Amino acid sequence: MANLENGTFKKLDVVVVGGGLVGSLEALFLAKRGHRVRLYEYREDIRNTPQARGRSINLALSIRGRTALREVGLEDHMINNHGIPMKGRNIHRIDGSTYIIPYDSRTKQCIYSVGRNYLNGLLLQESEKYENVERFFNHKLIASNLRKGFLSFQKTDTKEIVEVNADLIIGADGAFSAVRKEIMKQPLFDYNQKYIEHGYLELCIPPDSNGGFQMPPNYLHIWPRGEFMMIALPNQDCSWTVTLFMPFTHFKSLDSEDKLLKFFEKYFPDSIPLIGKQKLIADYFAGSASPLIAIKCRPYNVEDKALIIGDAAHAVVPFYGQGMNAGFEDCTILNQLFQKHHDDLAKILKEFSDTRWEDTFAISDLAMYNYIEMRDLVTRPSYLLRKAIDDVIFWLMPKVWIPLYNSVTFSTIPYTQCIKNRQWQDKVLNRSLLFLGTVTSAVGAFYVYKKFVGLS
Repeated sequence: MANLENGTFKKLDVVVVGGGLVGSLEALFLAKRGHRVRLYEYREDIRNTPQARGRSINLALSIRGRTALREVGLEDHMINNHGIPMKGRNIHRIDGSTYIIPYDSRTKQCIYSVGRNYLNGLLLQESEKYENVERFFNHKLIASNLRKGFLSFQKTDTKEIVEVNADLIIGADGAFSAVRKEIMKQPLFDYNQKYIEHGYLELCIPPDSNGGFQMPPNYLHIWPRGEFMMIALPNQDCSWTVTLFMPFTHFKSLDSEDKLLKFFEKYFPDSIPLIGKQKLIADYFAGSASPLIAIKCRPYNVEDKALIIGDAAHAVVPFYGQGMNAGFEDCTILNQLFQKHHDDLAKILKEFSDTRWEDTFAISDLAMYNYIEMRDLVTRPSYLLRKAIDDVIFWLMPKVWIPLYNSVTFSTIPYTQCIKNRQWQDKVLNRSLLFLGTVTSAVGAFYVYKKFVGLS
């Protein structure tokens, strides 16, 4: 149905469920287009609450996320005033030595460590500049009729019921989305979720005695140990968020202070003086390992009335650093579709739902693979050789040969195309190696023949 009133385009009344990163960003995109936006969030205003334990306080911002922030005028602020550039991986061996694997040795591009709370607060603060945006916190979605654009919320403090109607409902309420739960009741909705056998637990490296960083700050630090790993991202206060990823069975086995310290002395000895023994013990036993979930589903829309985006539509494991970036890219793509279809919801939601799922499925698979790379493959000579070959060819032919990581992280090439490019590159290298092997064998056979003839 065309969104027309007397030959002019009608401004929409939109309800965004979820005031996190993606929901707050989408509210800005819609507000810039002049639509009325009401943002409903289950939690309190994140600007007034401390960071929840166990929820990563920093995120990796790359090109897809930066592109979205640029559209709402916030990229420069995040990059120049807040983000900490990370130009490569700093790999920690068991003996305490380290080596660097640059992300982009050719053009020196980097990813940025940004604070989750800070960025979320900035997006909400920016929304206050628009009179057509209203924010409602402590509102829990309890019922809905998505086809009619109806939602019912309960205030978590007063228990009052609030009923709202909208032209469009956008669910950006995370991996355990209440809006998606309602969409799942619709016929022909495909849904798949997968918990991996590995969980994560967050620790912390504090600043040094002078208030500075204890490690070189412009890197993502990784302790790869085959079946498990530990990573550290820099924070703006010179501390480090340290995340330990490993099977739940390992976490359960470390049930005493002595076992924990022996485990770290064996696998992460250089981290102990950085964290501090007592802090390590206190932080480890203060919580428990959290699960990691990947979600694939489709379609993302209910006719021209409702849509899910971000983790509500495609939660991924965190190992490619693309969860937030993919969610922000949803907002960019939606904005382009609003422009393309002149705010016609039927066309916008259908095209987004019909096309976006392929790329989100692709990044989900890539994220699963990257965990294996980060915890194991980065230590193997074959991985380092392949990266060196990729970097050399990329240097010689930057428009023809873009390494997989670069295409995912430093471009807006669709994720599916990133995978296809990698598959093509694999074929080229395999055929080249086969050709070189054949030539080498032929040359060797020739010299053996010459030697044999000479002897006879």
